[in-house]
Amino acid sequence: MADQRIIHSVIFSLIHEAGSKEQQTFLEDGRSILSSIPTVQQFKVLNQVSSKNDYQFGFSMLFEDEQAYAAYNEHPLHVSFVSERWEKEVSKFFEIDYTEYH
Repeated sequence: MADQRIIHSVIFSLIHEAGSKEQQTFLEDGRSILSSIPTVQQFKVLNQVSSKNDYQFGFSMLFEDEQAYAAYNEHPLHVSFVSERWEKEVSKFFEIDYTEYH
């Protein structure tokens, strides 16, 4: 993965009731906090609509390379979001990282 752009995606479900203020706050906070990390590009909050799985939402973002992705993972905003919000409010998730196939 060295020197290749990385698309980081995570699909997840929340413990909050669908349409609740808590659900909306989590998604908005995720967008504002995680997209403010300097190495994050093209951050998106996604609404999962496939009937092939029962996850609710997705976060997707782009990193210029492996070093940018590592900087994101270690960034204090990411670390605190995971420990203070993600671990408490996400009921299940699936994570995948892509590089472009050549």
